[in-house]
Amino acid sequence: MPIETDVAIVGAGPNGLSIAAHLAARGIAFRIFGEPMESWLTQMPRDMLLKSEGFASSLYDPAGRLTLGDYCRDNGLPYADIGLPVPLKLFCDYGLAFQRRMVPSLDRRKVSSVRRASGGFLLELEDAEQLVARRVVMAVGISHFSHMPPLFEALGPAYATHSSAHHDLASFKGKDVLIVGAGASAVDLAGLLHESGAKVRLAARRSEIEIHTKMRLPRPLGDRLRAPMTGIGPSWRSWFFTYGAAFYRHLPLERRLKWVRTHLGPAGGWFMAERVHGRVPLLLSHTPFAAAAEGSRVRLTFVRGDGGREDIVAEHVIAATGYRPDLDRLTMLDPALRRQIASEERTPTLSGHFESSVPGLYFVGPVAANAFGPLMRFAVAAKFTAPRVARHLAATQGRRFTSPSAVEPAAVSTRVFGTAGVPPAS
Repeated sequence: MPIETDVAIVGAGPNGLSIAAHLAARGIAFRIFGEPMESWLTQMPRDMLLKSEGFASSLYDPAGRLTLGDYCRDNGLPYADIGLPVPLKLFCDYGLAFQRRMVPSLDRRKVSSVRRASGGFLLELEDAEQLVARRVVMAVGISHFSHMPPLFEALGPAYATHSSAHHDLASFKGKDVLIVGAGASAVDLAGLLHESGAKVRLAARRSEIEIHTKMRLPRPLGDRLRAPMTGIGPSWRSWFFTYGAAFYRHLPLERRLKWVRTHLGPAGGWFMAERVHGRVPLLLSHTPFAAAAEGSRVRLTFVRGDGGREDIVAEHVIAATGYRPDLDRLTMLDPALRRQIASEERTPTLSGHFESSVPGLYFVGPVAANAFGPLMRFAVAAKFTAPRVARHLAATQGRRFTSPSAVEPAAVSTRVFGTAGVPPAS
């Protein structure tokens, strides 16, 4: 017989672990599945620095007993709320410590399928064990949503890969690498590959590569009034997206999609400026037009800003082209279940508690950005998400669900207003 639980959490990144910590504090029976901090540990460059400030780089339990600042102080590590970049390794070590202390019951197995069943949902794990859960929280992060333009995908992984495929850059030492993109992933990889001994160039459609400038600290009063500090950066608009996330879903769809697509667009962290400028050749206003493998190398044809064409040959192309949340990429969800989920621009339509149109099925993280705004693209969103989801799960423990056989597939929106979720980095 399948094991039974009240709530199953699929994914063990900042959102999943924070929600689990809140459920544990409320005494709600739950199971959580997945490798802890997996995408951070495997899909980002090993020596990367986080763009988020220290105060916005924590996981969250109700009592706030283990913030990143607490972890650093307990372990004698340097830390500042603002102005000291957080190394990826430190963030991952901290996340793992949070998991061991706050969510020791984590099950590292992956969930291979989720489908509706009598009384809730039937989950099958990677080893074929089955589990029945009354409610399911999908906290899958970004790992399923990497966007690889067809032009590069057609080359195959021997010639072109997505930036998320590269945690260890040592294999590129001495190689000729072309990065395509203009965002933080592109800038980080360019600087780190250069420092790893690769010959690297960076090509982008944009006419300039934006890299943030370092804030003056302490921040002058005028700066604080013009651009109040938030977990996703300083500005009044970011302030609204941070503290108005609960209101965001009530805005017109077109406006929501536009802001998710455009707010905090492609830009590198201030700490990368001196590691890229003057060190990595920048090919700006270069739009990829054609690509072909030639022996052990790949030739890319670009259309320049002046209308001319330019061929560039490299040993490998890395597409730092961002992420695009899409329900159809969540293949662990049974196709019949996916068809029952009402959607907006390929992402789920959500209630104010992150519940989808399928009762008992919740979505958090970047896939929720079209409903709750750009905040959802960042780890700091867990501060808003975890207590909100946990409160609703606690308040609806006795709720009965409609039999799956009685549920008709939801009407799925096919309106297209632009790229959903996290904008591409080029």
